[in-house]
Amino acid sequence: MYMSSLSTPVGRLTVTSDGTAITALDWRETTRQDDRPELRAACDQIEAYFAGQLAEFDLPLAVTGTPFQQEVCAAMQAIPFGETLTYGDIARRLGAPAQAVGQACGGNPIPVIIPCHRVLGARSLGGFSAAGGVETKVWLLRHEGAAGLLI
Repeated sequence: MYMSSLSTPVGRLTVTSDGTAITALDWRETTRQDDRPELRAACDQIEAYFAGQLAEFDLPLAVTGTPFQQEVCAAMQAIPFGETLTYGDIARRLGAPAQAVGQACGGNPIPVIIPCHRVLGARSLGGFSAAGGVETKVWLLRHEGAAGLLI
């Protein structure tokens, strides 16, 4: 595995790759700064996203998990910048229980790039498993202009 870390407005993020595709993004610090094209692209795109210059990531991704986890991640990737869906919306599309969708969202290995923050509960913001929890989710939604949902 290869890693690279960068500072963002929501904390220090570490991007991990398998040598060809991004496999994880998490809120931890590493001193490793592996020089891989997919890591450079990911860090550049993450910086552009936080600078307000990128609305859609275009990176090779390798989502580990069950076929259902992969389906949920694909559904989250299809949510446009600044828009949201509920766990129930995705559940109906996939023919699955909303709770299972929520668990799959919580297990998203590549948050921000796969925008699990764009998935809300029917009557609440829902959870967010990244550092900072729901406050980070709110920050990301405001950054994308989806803050009207929060008022």
